[in-house]
Amino acid sequence: MLPRSGDVLHVTRAASVQFLRPIMFRVIRVHDWPTYEGWVWLDGYELNAAGDAVNQRSIFVQAAGLRQLRTASQPRQHTARPRRPVVRTAVRVG
Repeated sequence: MLPRSGDVLHVTRAASVQFLRPIMFRVIRVHDWPTYEGWVWLDGYELNAAGDAVNQRSIFVQAAGLRQLRTASQPRQHTARPRRPVVRTAVRVG
């Protein structure tokens, strides 16, 4: 599973040995840097129990060890609203 921007992940020791204490992590960016097979660099925010960002981090993890808690919401469809016509009036200068 390759995460996307906006995904909230549970990062544990299964993703990397550096995570003895698991964290929740909201992904900002997935880098396309060349790495070992199955490993990825992620930028994002470490979240507290309430889901608030407490620390910005870059982490190097095995994609197979990540557990997705919430997926990024789908972009909303753009709905065009009818625009009101612009009323132009003469402006006196000087």
